[in-house]
Amino acid sequence: MSNILVCDDDKSIVDAIEIYLNQEGYTVFKAYDGEEAVKLLESEDIQLLIIDIMMPKMDGIHATLKIRESSSIPILILSAKSEDADKILGLNIGADDYITKPFNPLELVARVKSALRRYTTLGSISAESAAIYSTGSLVINDDTKQVFVDDDEVKLTPIEFNILKFLVSNAGKVYSSEQIYENIWNEEAYGSDNIVAVHIRHIREKVEIDPKNPRYIKVVWGIGYKAEKM
Repeated sequence: MSNILVCDDDKSIVDAIEIYLNQEGYTVFKAYDGEEAVKLLESEDIQLLIIDIMMPKMDGIHATLKIRESSSIPILILSAKSEDADKILGLNIGADDYITKPFNPLELVARVKSALRRYTTLGSISAESAAIYSTGSLVINDDTKQVFVDDDEVKLTPIEFNILKFLVSNAGKVYSSEQIYENIWNEEAYGSDNIVAVHIRHIREKVEIDPKNPRYIKVVWGIGYKAEKM
């Protein structure tokens, strides 16, 4: 089973999460501030991080930014705030998903399983599923999990890779935020518009020369998104 790092300055929350994850067979590493989390990720083989936003020394925002410099592991943000702006902030700094305190332990476990499933699928390579998808000079190698634009490699997170591959492999077709969410997250879409919009914006910032005038990923106003067929 996977190793999961749980980081929160509230030890009771960390201990509670550990109990639920241990019951599912996961090995839990614990940290109580962002600095400790970053150090543990450097020294241990961790497959997923659950991290609180508000912490001493280094908060979850700065820790996530630091981690994203060298790692694409799934990151779930814990936050006591429920406003959309705070959720979007978590996604903007590189998190894959978020969960609001107080949380249902069963929901937390389900989110962990879903994130690990996506990450494992992205990292697995098989001859049967290997494929090259492209539109114009944007090329996706699903075998090596690489993305190239004009022969230059572009680094994407697992979620970004899966969204881009989904759109490019279906180039020309328009998909709503709900359809994209359900295909990528394998969950029913509840309030998915902001989540998908943030990830799409990140993808465009990485693959487009001019994100405000995109060549590859287009918005179809009032409907959704599509990859341009070239």
